[in-house]
Amino acid sequence: MPQPAALLPPWHPDRLAARLPFLRRRALLAAAVRAFFTARGYTEVETPYAVTTPGEEVHLSAFATEQLHPDGARGRLWLHTSPELAMKKLLAGGVLPIFQLARVWRNGEGSDLHAAEFTMLEWYRPAADMAGLIAETLALLRAVLPPVVVCRGIATDLAGAEIVTVADAFAHHAGADVLATAGDAAALAAQAGTRLRDGETWEDLFFRLLLERIEPHLGRAHPTFLTHWPAAQAALARRDPADPRVAERFELYVCGIELANAFVELTDAAEQRARFAADRARRHALTGGTDWPLDEEFLAALDHGLPPCAGIALGFDRLAMIAAGAPRIADVLWLPGQ
Repeated sequence: MPQPAALLPPWHPDRLAARLPFLRRRALLAAAVRAFFTARGYTEVETPYAVTTPGEEVHLSAFATEQLHPDGARGRLWLHTSPELAMKKLLAGGVLPIFQLARVWRNGEGSDLHAAEFTMLEWYRPAADMAGLIAETLALLRAVLPPVVVCRGIATDLAGAEIVTVADAFAHHAGADVLATAGDAAALAAQAGTRLRDGETWEDLFFRLLLERIEPHLGRAHPTFLTHWPAAQAALARRDPADPRVAERFELYVCGIELANAFVELTDAAEQRARFAADRARRHALTGGTDWPLDEEFLAALDHGLPPCAGIALGFDRLAMIAAGAPRIADVLWLPGQ
């Protein structure tokens, strides 16, 4: 008796055949992305996947591995959660503009929109501000996708775009002044008309409201760029000179899917070190001490001089889902992981 398709291994012809139209669209998309950046004078780079420091993101969990040296010594390495720090070292070395299609790993993730191992498209543009990076990101979408994309039941017209600040989104959809209540969870809960959960911090509530009340309205009729995030939610972004309460960060949503995260890059090594210290303390409190060395080489690169630039990390697998109209990230992976 034949096995149900869901029980077959992902390489089996009966399962692979169902994904092949999506996978062929993925391959065409990768070629189109490379052509877009090459035509704009970008250099494609590759950086190490196994690193001594996977980054300082508080809420990301890294995969650990071990390096065996020729002399028999052993050392702990981590699979990077992003190529960001490594790419910025190249920027400090004078290589601009650059892009990379990198495999990245984030432990504990898995859903219709998440995979523990996935591909990230990351690029850095010299002397760009948020407006310039938004314009280039829209140009990329329009170059590699059809004019109207449909994914997971949502149609998005790429002819237009919505640009909205986090503060305006919270005011409109949650009835709260997210900047005036920064750090005060009780005040934010009261303004939003919600009960503060046991042990819930302001940051916890911020992301709960973002998930429940804001994100369902983003990236539907047109792509949405959600800009000017509270400074505490942008550890690698420059503060806005016009309002230091916010950072020059945006996230992009298409077909209701969070697709990209972008910064006008912080270039001050002393401020970056202080932010890393704060993030490490928060991570230790959450994980009970999972640790790795501080990336002193990255901080030295910042101190040497990171040129003014803006950078963006875009989930390539999600872009492939949108291009192909695939409902799940596993549909656009050649061999879905464990």
